Amino acid sequence: MNLELATRREAAFLIASLTGELDHHSAEVVRGKLDLELDIHPSTSLILDLGGLTFMDSSGLGVILGRYRKIKSLGGEMVIVNTPRSIEKVIQISGLHKIMHFYRTSSEALREMKGGLH
Repeated sequence: MNLELATRREAAFLIASLTGELDHHSAEVVRGKLDLELDIHPSTSLILDLGGLTFMDSSGLGVILGRYRKIKSLGGEMVIVNTPRSIEKVIQISGLHKIMHFYRTSSEALREMKGGLH
């Protein structure tokens, strides 16, 4: 697996940063780690930082959509930050940009989400 997942918490927010390739080789591991983190320490909001991704395929989209659905079912919100241009294309084609909010940075997302401005 050529992917690193780092998580941190800020109040009720889980911030997960991905570095490397989110593909069919790494998707199941990422899915499992994020779900475990959400089960152990329930969060109402997930900020997914894609800034370190160099590649993402449909398996990666599945991971993102699945976590989005899980957070929504808990009454929370999930946003994506720091999306590389190459990954933006995949997101545009998939239609994820129509259902999720995107921000440049985690700080910007936290500010907006804490203020409830959207």
